Amino acid sequence: MSTEDTAETAESNANETTGEPNAERETEPRARCGGARDGSTAGSNAASKTNSECGAAGDESASTSTCGGSSSATDTSAPECGASAKKATTAERVGSTVDDFDGDPGRLVAVGLGPGRPDGMTARARAALLSAEHIVGYTTYIDLLPDEITEAAAALYDTPMCGEVSRTEEAVDRALAGNDVAIVGSGDPNVYALAGLALEILESKGATASMVDFEVVPGVPAAQSCGARLGAPLVNDTVSVSLSDHLTPMAEIESRLHAVAGEGFTVAIYNPWSRKRRENFEKCCEILLTHRDPDTPVGIVHGAGREDERAELTTLGELADLGETDLIDMTTTVLVGNEETYVWDGRMVTPRGYERKYDY
Repeated sequence: MSTEDTAETAESNANETTGEPNAERETEPRARCGGARDGSTAGSNAASKTNSECGAAGDESASTSTCGGSSSATDTSAPECGASAKKATTAERVGSTVDDFDGDPGRLVAVGLGPGRPDGMTARARAALLSAEHIVGYTTYIDLLPDEITEAAAALYDTPMCGEVSRTEEAVDRALAGNDVAIVGSGDPNVYALAGLALEILESKGATASMVDFEVVPGVPAAQSCGARLGAPLVNDTVSVSLSDHLTPMAEIESRLHAVAGEGFTVAIYNPWSRKRRENFEKCCEILLTHRDPDTPVGIVHGAGREDERAELTTLGELADLGETDLIDMTTTVLVGNEETYVWDGRMVTPRGYERKYDY
């Protein structure tokens, strides 16, 4: 799915998984920061080091990132959500600036992987990943990459859920240190994902997007891949709403739901359910039912483009009851039809309006 929104907001199509260690890992036998690929590493991240492993000057009193972004030493307690040595607070998220790096910068590209399977990746995305020296991403997304891509990379770097800020800074640092870097996410980099965060971190470091030849390689977003699976539900005006309140307060999400539900939009619901916030999904169903008929068609796709893909058609009146099933989780996208959407031959159809102008 998309989305590293939520803890993995994006993206989105985010996945909330269990059992991930709360630490960043460098995939073996890849070496850190473009080093040898024989299983050796370029060194440790000891706080006593005065130079980072990718050329940025460090600070003996601060921990260092793999590629030179030293983080604040004001709080040495274990971070939340797998942010490793990076503090979880936004005020401390950037540990180095562009002036800490020697030499010419490399390149940074944000790549959308699409729905999941390698055959859902665009040719442009595949080419960008094959040409990247370093690939950075959420653990699940790195695991989805085909072997030809991971074997061609000099280094792989992944973090578990909630590590999006630390890994995005890692990608930026590696690019500023002179490496060609790709940061990956499912779906599209501009849909609840990390393209915007990468630009924000570049700006906060005093760098520019053109300095690292920043590029976004689009992928198929979750809503579109799910729409294709369900029929033709999205051919008219559509709005996407994420139910994750990790970065957006629930009060704002509720206000947006009221605003779009009362209009004729098809609504794509991202990040509908997690163990910690089932009430968000229940509230969403309640709001939609205040504006739309209970018989409104709804399409649900779990794990689009992945081995556990499931698709089901239901109605808005029955949607809330499915929240307690394994059909709806963070890998699910829910498509709520508008007042003209109907189901025909097992497929969701939202008319574009041709029937009002043409005879056929």
